[in-house]
Amino acid sequence: MLPLEGQRSGDSRKRGGPFMTRVAVLRLSVIAAGFALLELLCRTGIIPAFTFPPPSSIVVSALNILASGRYASDMQVTLGNVAASIASAMIVGIVVAIVVHALPAVRRVLEPLFGTYYAIPMFAFYPLLIVLFGLGNLPQVAIGFLLGVMAVVINTLNGLDRVPHVFDKVAHVLRLDPTAAAWRIRLPYASPYVFTGFKLAVAYSFVGVIGAEFITSSKGVGYQIAFAYNNFDNNTMYALIALVLTIVIAVNMMLHAWERRLLARRQR
Repeated sequence: MLPLEGQRSGDSRKRGGPFMTRVAVLRLSVIAAGFALLELLCRTGIIPAFTFPPPSSIVVSALNILASGRYASDMQVTLGNVAASIASAMIVGIVVAIVVHALPAVRRVLEPLFGTYYAIPMFAFYPLLIVLFGLGNLPQVAIGFLLGVMAVVINTLNGLDRVPHVFDKVAHVLRLDPTAAAWRIRLPYASPYVFTGFKLAVAYSFVGVIGAEFITSSKGVGYQIAFAYNNFDNNTMYALIALVLTIVIAVNMMLHAWERRLLARRQR
């Protein structure tokens, strides 16, 4: 039976290659069709140019912004804040999940709060964060952190719950202390769930940082988008939004490729 199962899994992997290619082609076709439809609606005046410029015009404006380097410093500030938010959310989220998982009584108290965490509008705490951290970059980082950390906690707990009990016996045989067992046995097994939390933390951190820059920041991509909006500069506003979307899509594609490699290595 084992050779047959291995042969079937190998065949499925072979079928997966063309299948994934077809999926990628279909995805690109849907995006291209949407782009063309939106371009047609804008060019024919069904969507007024004052409301939304044609997509081709947005692409040209985005390329001009990149070529000029006009907003390079704002991009650097935003990406730096997002990176700080993601890193802090991952570190704190994983540590909290390990501690909560090891303390069932604490988990029973906190788990209902985890379920309602995202019902709280994090931006409501922005004035408090300004009082605590001032008007620098820390309030933006804190908002991104607050939005991302719970996704890491919940998904890491979900992964730790699925670690087989036999692994605990292995840790006992190897005489590992709880910290070593968590880092060397449980977390590696739960890595797909931790990675899901990582992807969510990336998305939430972008939303939190850029959204916070809309409010009271004097730099960053979010501030520049809000400034262009208030001055009816639609070309700049949509061009910056398009650049942010491009960055987020590129990051998600890299994370997706990384996740596939991890899963493929895990199945060997």
